[in-house]
Amino acid sequence: MTGRTKRGVKFAHKQQASASAVDALRRSSFSDVEGSDGSLTINTKPVTDNLDGAQEPPATPAEQQAADYQKKKANFITRTFWTFVMIGGFFGALFAGHIYLLLVITAIQIVSFKEVIAIANVPSRARDLQSTKSLNWYWLATTMYFLYGESVIYYFKHVVLVDKVLLPLATHHRFISFLLYVFGFVFFVGTLKSGHLKFQFAQFSWTHMALFLIVGQAHFIMNNIFEGIIWFFLPAALVITNDIWAYICGITFGRTQLIKLSPKKTVEGFVGAWVMTVVFGHILTHILMKSKFFICPVTDLGANIFSGLDCVPNPVFIPQTYTTPTLFYLPPNGTYSITMAPMQIHTFFWATFASLIAPFGGFFASGLKRTFKIKDFGDSIPGHGGMTDRMDCQFIMGFFAYMYYHSFIATNQQNLGAVIESAIMGLSIDDQIELVKAVTKSLMNQGIYSSEVSIRQQHPYAV
Repeated sequence: MTGRTKRGVKFAHKQQASASAVDALRRSSFSDVEGSDGSLTINTKPVTDNLDGAQEPPATPAEQQAADYQKKKANFITRTFWTFVMIGGFFGALFAGHIYLLLVITAIQIVSFKEVIAIANVPSRARDLQSTKSLNWYWLATTMYFLYGESVIYYFKHVVLVDKVLLPLATHHRFISFLLYVFGFVFFVGTLKSGHLKFQFAQFSWTHMALFLIVGQAHFIMNNIFEGIIWFFLPAALVITNDIWAYICGITFGRTQLIKLSPKKTVEGFVGAWVMTVVFGHILTHILMKSKFFICPVTDLGANIFSGLDCVPNPVFIPQTYTTPTLFYLPPNGTYSITMAPMQIHTFFWATFASLIAPFGGFFASGLKRTFKIKDFGDSIPGHGGMTDRMDCQFIMGFFAYMYYHSFIATNQQNLGAVIESAIMGLSIDDQIELVKAVTKSLMNQGIYSSEVSIRQQHPYAV
């Protein structure tokens, strides 16, 4: 009797040991982990290692090196393939005409906005606040309606202001846009919830920052396309060229680190890329100036590289001869002259901005990614990361091109749209009728308007 244990008696230490073994086995096979999005992640790891003690032998250095090589090779192939896809798509849209370029810019700003908004979103909270995500897209739609409307009204006054349906929308466009924003603001305040206020106001601020940095600057890039494709293509090409040469010069003779946010950027690469971008910009400008498809403002959204456009070239594209003044250190009657288009001088400043200032848009994006501890903004482009990773310098460069063009290059000539706007928005109905009579009479006196069409037949209010 002394060698037996009594039936029904339980030993605590054995029970605890057995329970610990079962728990360990369960943890090795299924681990309930709350993911970053608050969801339950089940880790199905095989338990054979814990059962029979057999473990997979670690990979040898040769095997690890081979695996790394295959991974880099696959990434290189994917990256190269999508690089050519992007280049082909870009030039396809470029040659197809203005409307296709506008569609590309629209897609870019929507995808970039989505990526930037996503990195600051806390999924576990967003699940409880479904209105937050919907409101973000409402802000985007409202902003795009306002900015697109501004561009269409400005560049197509001669179409919008004479249409019976579009005229009220054009006349009250800004007020309509304001009302749309106010509705969103009221909805935002109405959906505020206790316990989520910090998250909701952070999303509100983050969304407006994204709208300004992405959608707002993309709007000016679109306006550059309306003014002429060269004002869009040249700055974009300068940024791409500078990025390529910064990499080449950096790996060739780069030694001094430029900025801590981007450890691979060097001073030598920074300066070398500037010199090469200036040279490339001078050559590219000389080529683009020869095509009216690039230098003419948009008058027909259906135009393409084959149909072309026709216009009186901006004086900035007409070559001029520049002669050095007579200075004391020059020989008597010794002067030097050079003939070039003024635009090639402007290109020097554009290339300088693309080389010395636009890269800080990339540094800003790098700092943003470090803040949220992410490598890329997204995976929209296989092998390249997110769309924002490719466009971080382009947005600020396009904004600069717009400001520079309207400050130093644009000619202040009256156009048809501006005259129609002044007549419709600034004159009464009676004055507009008198204006039509006067213009018609002038054309008839010149023999241009030969048909005897009365004003009464054209306008029911004619006297």
